[in-house]
Amino acid sequence: MNTKLTLTLEKDVIKKAKEYASQQGQSLSSLVENYFRILILEKKENPIQKGRKTLPESFLKLEGCLKHEGEFDYKEELTKALMEKHGL
Repeated sequence: MNTKLTLTLEKDVIKKAKEYASQQGQSLSSLVENYFRILILEKKENPIQKGRKTLPESFLKLEGCLKHEGEFDYKEELTKALMEKHGL
């Protein structure tokens, strides 16, 4: 049974979402419904991710594309960058 839902979004987001839905041959309602179904399904299937935001597929595809030599200490690199930024 379908039920009406009212959402408050920025005009630009609505416009782009409608364009995207049209390009996909879907209504905006079906697009939103499918998105909610995916979110619900992901939480049910992967309890480890419960409460966490997942990365978009486009980001996941980037895994392993950058190489570095030796050990990398991100805390040390972050400290160096912050010290340089603030002239310390």
